[in-house]
Amino acid sequence: MEFKLRYGYVVSGAVIGLVLLVSAVLTLPDGKLHLVFCNVGQGDGAYVRFPDGHDMVVDGGPDASILTCLGRHMPFWDKTIDIVVSTHPQADHMNGLLPIFDRYTVGKVMRSDVDVPTQGYKGLLERIKKKSVPVEYVTTGDQVSVGSTTLSVVWPSEQQMAKAKNSSFVTSLVRNEMSDKNVLGIEAPPGDVNDYAVVFRLSYGEFDALFTGDADARVEADYDERVLAERHIEVLKVPHHGSRTGMTDEFLDLVRPDVAIISVGKNNYGHPTAEILSRLAIVKSKVLRTDKDGDIEIVSDGRSFTVSSKRNN
Repeated sequence: MEFKLRYGYVVSGAVIGLVLLVSAVLTLPDGKLHLVFCNVGQGDGAYVRFPDGHDMVVDGGPDASILTCLGRHMPFWDKTIDIVVSTHPQADHMNGLLPIFDRYTVGKVMRSDVDVPTQGYKGLLERIKKKSVPVEYVTTGDQVSVGSTTLSVVWPSEQQMAKAKNSSFVTSLVRNEMSDKNVLGIEAPPGDVNDYAVVFRLSYGEFDALFTGDADARVEADYDERVLAERHIEVLKVPHHGSRTGMTDEFLDLVRPDVAIISVGKNNYGHPTAEILSRLAIVKSKVLRTDKDGDIEIVSDGRSFTVSSKRNN
């Protein structure tokens, strides 16, 4: 009996080890780009795995739900996220980043240099500072290369950021020159904080995706149209959850995406609006929604791409 019991332990251990080995092999870099638009409820959160195995999170949604998405789509052994992009500091995009910093090692943060006087934002800055994570403030024209993939920043422009700089709002706990005694500002920047959201094009081979955060139609006329027009956009993350003011006919006529992803929750404040869905239909974009389709994954080899979704609620 003792021999059989020990033998059973050995067999069980071997099976577990084999399963882990197979899982590790299957999650090795496959030379393809993986974009996962996570079902995080009423908010935005996306996971990107680059062809060389590096990865990136773009926003984190309103709570810790994104951790479940990362658990499904990241290799189980990977505890590092190379880039975190915080498009703008609003709760439905930012709060889910806090548990990411608690659970993972983050290589660097990309963001626009605008701040808000909220406890969630303060908590994010404290985590960035405590873990000494480098911060890269980006504006129109900046490019970041990750292997064979390029991130091209479309917005915000330096002129746009100057509007915030000229207000008394600008404070930051992550800058080295500022002391621990500094507190968050008490004024909002001119206009809406959405107007300062990071918008960027991700390019891999002939494939392009446009991440728009909550940038609104108020600022789209000031985008660098050369960046948008020089390459066809296969995938669009629809601005501001499909809000009526999220994008204009002119913008859609310029980008004409094959696939439009709307990140939205069940309690969605009327998002996406019928007006936006009608505009997407006119340009013949295939529309997928996280509230109906769950996690949405785009996989590209740089020439073609596939789309899959899996309900997770």
